[in-house]
Amino acid sequence: MTASVVLETSLPNLPVRRGKVRDIYDLGDQLLLVSTDRISAFDWVLPTGIPQKGCILTQIAAFWFDLLGEPNHVISTDVDEMDLPAEVDRRPLAGRSTLCRKTRVVPIECVVRGYLSGSGWKEYQQTSTVCGIELPDGLMESARLPEPIFTPATKAQTGHDENISFERMVEIVGREIAEELRRRSMEVFQRGTEYARERGIIIADTKFEFGQVDGELILIDEVLTPDSSRFWPADQYQPGRSQPSFDKQFVRDWLSATDWDRNSPPPALPEEIVARTREKYVEAYQRLTGRKFSA
Repeated sequence: MTASVVLETSLPNLPVRRGKVRDIYDLGDQLLLVSTDRISAFDWVLPTGIPQKGCILTQIAAFWFDLLGEPNHVISTDVDEMDLPAEVDRRPLAGRSTLCRKTRVVPIECVVRGYLSGSGWKEYQQTSTVCGIELPDGLMESARLPEPIFTPATKAQTGHDENISFERMVEIVGREIAEELRRRSMEVFQRGTEYARERGIIIADTKFEFGQVDGELILIDEVLTPDSSRFWPADQYQPGRSQPSFDKQFVRDWLSATDWDRNSPPPALPEEIVARTREKYVEAYQRLTGRKFSA
């Protein structure tokens, strides 16, 4: 039985918001984030999950929150320390749950790009820009940028987020907050990428989310995970092509090779694709933390 089902059975009246891969439960002045094993691709939640994916991502995010020392929303990731109703079975929640402070969420995705990939590469081929930021001519796919760039986006409940200019971000949240978010996002990205590179991982780009508590901006959601970032193995990096990755690229590649039209429910994943995807998530965790992953 999944963690989500356990909570729904024990607390059927508990307010819940279900995202693509996480369930968020309202505990009054706190939230309980449960990372499921669901996996999404091309804006669809797939019918096949990746075993223990939620545990791996929760533990990667917890590792970064602790290492970075940035003000954040985490209260605890230890279910034995959480103030939950006595009837809740904590066992399925272990390793995949985060008790956190409620915040007023800033409606901006704070994206930082250090390499030319994904939608940025597509735009660059047409205009020599990424999110309107001019870049040097002649860059190749996956090329390292002269310096990281900040490319905010608006948060969308469904579908793709929309890239916006920094000035549009200023209009939405105000100049003081916009400039602080840009500065802090760039600083955290720089620290995170330096650490990861020492452990054989290139973080090509990532997105951060922030919330406000008593006027203070703090990191929320997840941070520098393979689901919020592009992770590449440094020893296989070669500009001029797409890169092998530590995330769900196996899933995307397999779906792209099928006759699925992306407008109807997606097909189930083969066992081999599930196993290889899980292996990459585990490898990312073990490289970053230096610990053996244990469910």
